[in-house]
Amino acid sequence: MLLNHKIYGQGDPVIVIHGLFGSATNLGMLIKQLKTDHQVIAVDVRNHGLSMRHNSMHYDDMANDIIQLMDHLTIEQAHLVGHSMGGKIAMRTALNFSTRVTSLAVADIAPVNYPPRHDNVFAGLKNIPLGDITTRSEAQSKLAEYVEEVGVQQFLLKGLYKNEQGKFDFYYALDTIISQYDAISDWPEVNKQYDKPVLFIKGMNSDYITNEHKPAIAKYFPQAKAKLIQGTGHWLHAEKPTIFNKIIVDFLFSH
Repeated sequence: MLLNHKIYGQGDPVIVIHGLFGSATNLGMLIKQLKTDHQVIAVDVRNHGLSMRHNSMHYDDMANDIIQLMDHLTIEQAHLVGHSMGGKIAMRTALNFSTRVTSLAVADIAPVNYPPRHDNVFAGLKNIPLGDITTRSEAQSKLAEYVEEVGVQQFLLKGLYKNEQGKFDFYYALDTIISQYDAISDWPEVNKQYDKPVLFIKGMNSDYITNEHKPAIAKYFPQAKAKLIQGTGHWLHAEKPTIFNKIIVDFLFSH
């Protein structure tokens, strides 16, 4: 099955890949800016949004999803832009299918295995009694018992909707994500390199990219360059959208 996707604009193709619990609309400000000069394809990754549900979230499988979509759209080459988990998908796609990827922009993630860091999010989401609540504020209060940051609460609840039975449900397959969390956190070693232009964008206050990750980045992406955005954490595209978007646009226009 093909990934659910939306296409905007015309020109050199750019595929935009969201992170965990996100959807094709996550990087909307960036899409709006890019579509004036590019063809932008925004995807729901598997187990998110309207895309297929599948019991594997291994990065090789999710990279194959991107290539299958490109084949379906008869796109020979595309720039890839990914945030967090979407950045890992983009990196894996570039490594496995280097001839299909023109350039790569990765927002606040490295090609490494991360320790668990979403236990409170999982507990908070599981704490929401989907069949019983009648308002979004009820869901937020249940989530807040485990997730303190209001911004994170609001982001997670963007995935909440009312189904055909009038009950609240998530646009992401929560149980599958939890069961596949080891694969999502992981980065299986691969003896490949992608030697075309790569840009890593780090939120200055985020610990998702550290000095310890530089050797892994250099091993896989010898042409990699980096930009730092001051005063931002992991959600850098939402915290400083103007700067983030300019960095991406400038990078794409230079390649």
